[in-house]
Amino acid sequence: MVGAASGRRVYRTTTHVPQELGQIMDSETFEKSRLYQLDKSTFSFWSGLYSEVEGTMILLCGGIPFLWKLSGQISGRAGFGPEYEIVQSLVFLLLATLFSALTGLPWSLYNTFVIEEKHGFNQQTLGFFFKDAIKKFVVTQCILLPVTSLLLYIIKIGGDYFFIYAWLFTLVVSLVLVTIYADYIAPLFDKFIPLPEGELKQQIETMAKSIDFPLTKVYVVEGSKRSSHSNAYFYGFFKNKRIVLFDTLLEDYSALNKEPAEGEDGESEETKSKTKNKKQGCKNEEVLAVLGHELGHWKLGHTVKNIIISQMNSFLCFFLFAVLIGQKELFAAFGFYDTQPTLIGLMIIFQFIFSPYNEVLSFCLTVLSRRFEFQADAFAKELGKAKDLYSALIKLNKDNLGFPVSDWIFSMWHYSHPPLLERLQALKDAKQE
Repeated sequence: MVGAASGRRVYRTTTHVPQELGQIMDSETFEKSRLYQLDKSTFSFWSGLYSEVEGTMILLCGGIPFLWKLSGQISGRAGFGPEYEIVQSLVFLLLATLFSALTGLPWSLYNTFVIEEKHGFNQQTLGFFFKDAIKKFVVTQCILLPVTSLLLYIIKIGGDYFFIYAWLFTLVVSLVLVTIYADYIAPLFDKFIPLPEGELKQQIETMAKSIDFPLTKVYVVEGSKRSSHSNAYFYGFFKNKRIVLFDTLLEDYSALNKEPAEGEDGESEETKSKTKNKKQGCKNEEVLAVLGHELGHWKLGHTVKNIIISQMNSFLCFFLFAVLIGQKELFAAFGFYDTQPTLIGLMIIFQFIFSPYNEVLSFCLTVLSRRFEFQADAFAKELGKAKDLYSALIKLNKDNLGFPVSDWIFSMWHYSHPPLLERLQALKDAKQE
């Protein structure tokens, strides 16, 4: 709360462009970004407060044991008695995620159609939003329920060393999901098209080859149909790497830079771009610099290091879960006196008992992420992209209305990327050469 308050105080009080920003940001953009971040910060405070109050009320009013009993009644009517704990667990999980989706819906609607709309980022219609939300819920359940059932089964039959088997299972699942996400899951929500043949594609392939990045395909995703925020990423294992560029990142491809033809009605009303921002995105040289940064993460092993850290943490959590799961007092504290369901044990230990540890871990990962970002910038500089990355960072900050002034405590705790001025300063000397 203290960090959030200090962050909002910076947004409220810093009303003029600081002298060191005078050459990279005009006063109009500065004011727009200040108001946007102030609105986002206020929304984050109230939504976070609601989440805390809701969670506290659920605990005080016995919401978790109530939902477990309701799940047992539903599964019982379907012919599955108390001995079918996994079936009851899946019903519980379905009801819990449905409750979470419904209570979070007003906040999501407000964020999309009030805050993002007000500041020119939202490109969705209400119909598209609800179709997207329903699709996300269904796809999530199709993954979550089978994976959870298998995990619970492994824990049940795993014996004294179940935590090893459970960890190995989650490792395999995470690697499979990373592998199939962009090819089979993401296309359910967004249209992916191969980057057309031309100078940009040639330059990307040349740069990838120069650092031995095993590039197989380059895609452009139509991110502009839902938001004007921009992004780029790569995915894939071993010798099958793909690069994905959001159309909002590419000045030459972004639908947001094109006026719709007069009388054009080929697109449905739900997906038609509202065309609010002009000349968004980066030039080809700047796109290459951004990709140089992203490929730096790969070349420097940041992706592998993050996976290793994540799996070490996962193994530790499962080990501690194995130590604590036999403590009946934990279940009794949450209203489970006569039964100790495995799923409830996972929820209690991972969500509540580990909460302080998760906060400390999150801070450490944020610090590490910022270090990785500086290293990736330095890698792009070594590729001779310092000048273009410098201008790209300024453009992307403007396009996304990032506020370049921040409270150092809030920034240190919450920002996985270093503040803009710090990144520009690191690139400045090379840019001037």
